[in-house]
Amino acid sequence: MHLLIIEDDRTIAENLYEYLESRGHQCDYADSLAAASRLLVDQVFDAAVLDRNLPDGDGLALARRLRSEGNSLPLLILTARDTLEDKLVGFDAGADDYLVKPIDLDELAARIRAMARRSAGHASPILRLGDLEIDPAAHQVSLGGAPVELSAREFSLLLALAENAGRAMTRAQLESTLYGWQEEPESNALEVHVHHLRRKLGSDRIRTLRGIGYLMPKF
Repeated sequence: MHLLIIEDDRTIAENLYEYLESRGHQCDYADSLAAASRLLVDQVFDAAVLDRNLPDGDGLALARRLRSEGNSLPLLILTARDTLEDKLVGFDAGADDYLVKPIDLDELAARIRAMARRSAGHASPILRLGDLEIDPAAHQVSLGGAPVELSAREFSLLLALAENAGRAMTRAQLESTLYGWQEEPESNALEVHVHHLRRKLGSDRIRTLRGIGYLMPKF
């Protein structure tokens, strides 16, 4: 998944960034509401982790604006504000989940997966498309019951396509999933990863939509 971390404490942000990247996600980082707003215009994210106490305002202002614009980006509020009233205000502002610092990073990752799963309409943590099974938590893939070995970026690309099965994914959307903060993709990197996935999973698993991008059919 492509995640946006909105946090002004650099130590916390770096810890979140390094942990989530180690779990196979691609991350971008913003230390203010203004920086987050710019990234949200330019890129497509699967979920965001949002602090409340930011230099230019309360993170809930961003949550309210996104919801007023009809943006359903899954939002997890990560804050030191721990009263019941704070939590209720956060949910009323449009948060999908709420965690109080300090946190357990494994719990954070599980909650992010759950938010993204609900957003995509998947009740089960295991994605199944015909004989293809994807376990996002364990980073495991099987085809016809046999395990399939994928690189981290191949897995991220497959997961993005599978979570949007039946819908066209543009090149920009897929590249934003594969490459995060301060990374520039090589010109043909996406095509190379798609080629590898087709070789491992079957050529009919991913369709090329010329002039648009790629699509994974709902088998």
